[in-house]
Amino acid sequence: MKINLAHLRERSTSGGWINFAVFDAKSTSGDSGNAALLAQLTARARVSGLKVDQSALAYSDNGRVRFYGIKTLVDYLARSGVPGWTHTIDV
Repeated sequence: MKINLAHLRERSTSGGWINFAVFDAKSTSGDSGNAALLAQLTARARVSGLKVDQSALAYSDNGRVRFYGIKTLVDYLARSGVPGWTHTIDV
């Protein structure tokens, strides 16, 4: 199964850089499943050679885009929207 992902690098509020990945995926078993899925996809992205400091899931729920992940990244994505997909990853 192929999952879309966006791998981006943005300036952090402290002035450094943050490399992050956003995955086009959602677990069917709720937040606990989302946590496991996010960990699995993040590990797979790192093994593929991508530097990932933070990561999140992006998915549609009742017609609205939802994000799951670390709060600072989720807040950033809620303001900026879903980024364009840059890669796919096999799971």
